[in-house]
Amino acid sequence: MSRIAYVNGRYVPHREAAVHVEDRGYQFADAVYEVVHVHDGRFVDEEPHLDRLERSLREIRIPMPMPRAALQRVLREVVRRNRIAEGIVYFQISRGVARRDHAFPTRPVPPALVVTAKRLKPFPTRIEGWKATAITHPDQRWARCDIKTVGLLPNVLARQAAVERGATEAIMIAPDGTVTEGASTTVWIVDAEGRLRTRDLGGNILPGCTRQVLMGLMREEGIAFLEGPFTEAELRSAREAFITSASSFVKPILAIDGVLVGDGTPGPVTRRLFEIFARHVGGMRNVPRAA
Repeated sequence: MSRIAYVNGRYVPHREAAVHVEDRGYQFADAVYEVVHVHDGRFVDEEPHLDRLERSLREIRIPMPMPRAALQRVLREVVRRNRIAEGIVYFQISRGVARRDHAFPTRPVPPALVVTAKRLKPFPTRIEGWKATAITHPDQRWARCDIKTVGLLPNVLARQAAVERGATEAIMIAPDGTVTEGASTTVWIVDAEGRLRTRDLGGNILPGCTRQVLMGLMREEGIAFLEGPFTEAELRSAREAFITSASSFVKPILAIDGVLVGDGTPGPVTRRLFEIFARHVGGMRNVPRAA
């Protein structure tokens, strides 16, 4: 069965899907995107992703191409046509097609919407085998990383550096020596004192939806955590480290730059959070809201 994509009002074979050469997403990265995990045919944490999509669009002054309910119908139709039981649905909205000029089009143009979907391996049921390593890498991104823009060249270069060194993820280090996030993930540590920590929100990191949901689940379970900067040195001395994202879920980091984290196995905090999030995905009850 050939894959199906949605492009500006039409469902088309994936191999024929195309946008105009003067689409501003193509020429300027003047676009935002989201990725939602599909598990057992259900959308995981869909509402936080749509909330973040709308926020990103507001920040760069692009209107929604259609009401949220209509967009949800399109997403489900793409998943249905591709017969996705386990996978992801990707959706991207650009400012639209206009004569190439850095400033916004003087005459409003319709936003452009593209939706694709693909299969992934099933959600992991056990943490054994669900593990990763990481490298550290300078954070060379722009100052508004809180907007989920398609302008991901620094992230691409960081991830490629990780791949070339046999690692799964690149953990980015800001010029002041603090950890920001991974190339496409939120970074967490259990520090040398046993405190669970992740970076606080600001323009320099993406407000991860899995991060938000996991925090809500931890509050329900009475698990304490800290939001705030931590240094590269604290990362290297951590007892545990893990990453979160829509496709990483809760994934242990067992080594950084070739040096084991702790004893090189998933630690007790990471194990517990993996189990909590796995139950959430399996049960898909109401999504906890971040405070």
